[in-house]
Parts: sequence; C-alpha cells; structure tokens
Amino acid sequence: MKPIIIIGAGLAGYTLARELRKLDKVTPLTIITADDGGFYSKPMLSNAFAQKKQPAQLVTQSAEQMAAQLNANIITSTTVSEIDPVGRVLNTGAGQFEYGKLVIAVGAQPIRLPIAGNAADQVLSVNHVADYAVFRDKLELPRAGQPARIAILGAGLIGCEFADDLAGAGHAVTLIDPNPLPLAALAAPALSLGLQAALIGRGVALRLGTTAVRIDRGENGLAIALADESRFETDIVLSAIGLRPHLTLAQAAQLNVGRGIVVDVFGQTSAADIFALGDCAEYTLDGGGTRIMPYIAPLMTAARAIARTLSGELTPIDLKPAPVIVKTPSYPLALLPPQAGGSGKWQATLENERTVCRFYDQAGVMVGFGVSPHEAGVRQQLVAGLGLALTVKTEDVAA
Repeated sequence: MKPIIIIGAGLAGYTLARELRKLDKVTPLTIITADDGGFYSKPMLSNAFAQKKQPAQLVTQSAEQMAAQLNANIITSTTVSEIDPVGRVLNTGAGQFEYGKLVIAVGAQPIRLPIAGNAADQVLSVNHVADYAVFRDKLELPRAGQPARIAILGAGLIGCEFADDLAGAGHAVTLIDPNPLPLAALAAPALSLGLQAALIGRGVALRLGTTAVRIDRGENGLAIALADESRFETDIVLSAIGLRPHLTLAQAAQLNVGRGIVVDVFGQTSAADIFALGDCAEYTLDGGGTRIMPYIAPLMTAARAIARTLSGELTPIDLKPAPVIVKTPSYPLALLPPQAGGSGKWQATLENERTVCRFYDQAGVMVGFGVSPHEAGVRQQLVAGLGLALTVKTEDVAA
C-alpha cells in the first residue's frame, strides 16, 4: 500500500496526522519536513518573550516522539524539490517517494519589502522556532544586559502581538506602519484606537503613517530612515509585514494557484489525490469564491475534514465563522473582520464596560465584529448575530 505523505511538520501537518490516526491507525503515513520535525505551537512565537520562554521550551515533542505517537515515518532535514502528480512521486534530497495521497502543508513565508541601506540584510523575521532562537540571542547582545531597542515593521496582527509582548518583557519597542492606526486592516477604528492607547501605555513608540525606506549601520546600532524623513537608531529590526503562502512546489506541479493553493470544499487541489492545508491553502467558501484563512480555527476544521476524506469518508470542510483572538494582553481583542473589499460601515457601542464593534454591509446585515475585552460567552453571542439585520442601537462610543 502506498503511503499518505504530508509535506510539512508544522501545526497544519501534525494536526492532520493526529486527526487521521484517530480514524485510521494502519495506512502507512510519511511526513517530510525541511526542519528537525519537533512539534511546537507557532502562535506562541509572538508572545513567548514576556513569558521568558526559551526556544527549547516551546518544542514539546521531538520528531522521534511524534513518529512513535503517530505510527509515522518522519523524514527530517529533507527538502521536497518536485511533485509529479502523474507519476505520484516526490523528488527530495533523500530520494524519490511514491504516494497514494499527498497533503501539502508547507505554510507561508514572511513578506520581505525592498529596503535600501548597507544593513538591510540585518532585518529579522520570526516565522519558525529556529528564527525565534536567533532573535532571542540578538536580544541579549546589544548593551550588556540593558533592554534592547527593537523596531518592528508592520502594525498588523503579528506586529502588535510582538510589540505588546516585547514591551511587556522590558524592551524599548518602536512600531512602524503606513496606516494611521494599528490593526487597521482587521479592526474597527474604535478598537484600533483602544489598542493604540494601550500600546502607548505599555511604552511602545508608534511611528504610523510612514514606512522604513533605508537601514544602515550606525555608530550605536542600526540607523533607520523613514519615508517621513525622520531617523532613529535601534538594535534590532523585526519585520512583521505579513506572510505569503509558499507556492513554489504547487506552481511547478501546475496545480491551480491564486494567492494560495486553491482547494475545493474537500481540501483537494486541481490534481487528483493531492490536498493542501493551512497557511498555504486558499479555501473554497460555501457562498462561492475562495479565501486564504491563516488562522487556527479554520486550520483545525480543515484538518478534521481532510482526515475523514483521506480515510474514505468524503467530508466537506465546514468553515464556520470564528473570531481571531489577538494576543495583546494590554488590550485583549477578538476579531472577525468582514471580507476584504466588502462595503459597509462599523458601528461601535459600549456594552457592559466593553467596546463592541459590529460591521454592517450595505443591506444592514452584520457580517463582521470586534470586541475588547472579551470572553467566550460574548464571542458566541456575536457569532450568533452574524447575518442578522441591525435592530437595536445602544450607547455609541467614538468610531
């Protein structure tokens, strides 16, 4: 029997493997990964500093332990160079592997913007536990135990989480973003303003409405020049601009790709018996269209459905609305933003000492929300309100 092969040993690949083994304990399973195959939760990378977590503490199980747990062959430090959908073969640095079914779970790569300067190559990204290890080492170098100066490029989800976490750990953080408010693409203005105030209270310096255009080696660190013609020095520059799905293998195999690897409602790509999951996938939605959903809830839902399909029970991926929990302890947020490009408006209200923002489309139907602070019951109530028309208006707050 040819094995099921999963490319990638991140949260997506291992979650799928676990779900599959709940249903099928005998089909041969192979996981191929370019790293050491240790299991860790990637979302923890952006809030591990204040918790004083060392890289080794984030890895909860080794590849050997995962292999035993999953009854799987885990091939580490091996790069897949080619997928042959016709011959059902993978070419890798460790030779050829035949597959019966294949799952691509290769994740996404950090977006790197072109920046001038003789220190532009010093910009770091943290997209993997190995990146986190490098970053931690650099934090301890700058000035003999003194707090590091850290410039973060991007005030989106990951940038704000890092800023809150690093400032909470005592470091001097500057957050740079071209938008006028943090989390501008995901949150209602009222919530962005609340987060902005909380970050400032945390000690974060905000440089909004501008971008970094040049990074050079300075006398006492790295000199950053911004588009607004201001300059300042820092010890470390961390890029949190965003992620781009890893498409190289899929494109070379002539799979259908858009922003991600396009999959149908069952998680299958345009090639028979090849599936995609996680940050690299572009999911087909019930109402039509496709969408990249680089969050934990859709990953878990897709993994459970694909596992059932792989085990012989054709199961559609039921992507129910689920809010994103933003790990900013100084201003905890739960967000379910409307689809990009959708027209409508935010309504912000104050309800039981919490800011609740609902997004209504042009027909007056609620299609998104955000809330701070939040708890499970409040999130569930807001999810239940999706698709309902505006009927009640409570005390308004600044929008």
